[in-house]
Amino acid sequence: MNHPILDQIQALRAELAPGDAEPALVTAFAAGRAPSPVLAELAAQQHRIITSDRRSLLYLAARCADQPLGAWFATLADGESAALRTLPALADATGLDPDTLGSRPPLPGCQAYPAHLAWLALNGRPAAAAAALVANFAAWGGYCGTITQALRTHYGFPAEACAFFDFFAQPATELEQQAAAALGPTPLDPATLDTAREYGLLLQAYEHLFWDTLAAV
Repeated sequence: MNHPILDQIQALRAELAPGDAEPALVTAFAAGRAPSPVLAELAAQQHRIITSDRRSLLYLAARCADQPLGAWFATLADGESAALRTLPALADATGLDPDTLGSRPPLPGCQAYPAHLAWLALNGRPAAAAAALVANFAAWGGYCGTITQALRTHYGFPAEACAFFDFFAQPATELEQQAAAALGPTPLDPATLDTAREYGLLLQAYEHLFWDTLAAV
């Protein structure tokens, strides 16, 4: 039997699911039609995103340090640190000097997601933010799974260059179960669910803006 909060999160995920509206750039990668230089920009923008998101998650962890949810946010921050370590190999495979990852200019459309997560870290309700993040795991993970397969099949990238996408393509089942346990034994109240839905819609919109911005580079 599922944890009652897992049931709520799965229902929220189904409600927020993008359906067939996969970003055009992800679809182009799947078909081998996306220009490989866009991966250099993706790596550079992700360097900024992950660096920011890690700080935001640590701030959320500090806001609820005396609650189980604090440890869960800290675990997510550790994951961001692990993902950051995979970016130099991706950059190198695209011809971008890994030492320049942090110096490329930010693209506003790519940086909207981390800006919103930073807002959530300062102003959001931690429980609702956690539910919204978990509900969006599957969409991001699915996009990364599509791209990592395409990089091997169509672009000839070595395994180490695909590690960034491999990391996020892994099923997040354990993280979801940990989130449900941290959020409590009883279902989320309607107000928290409504707020999580609001946060999730914005996170999803900003994630699509990230892909659309890269497609226009």
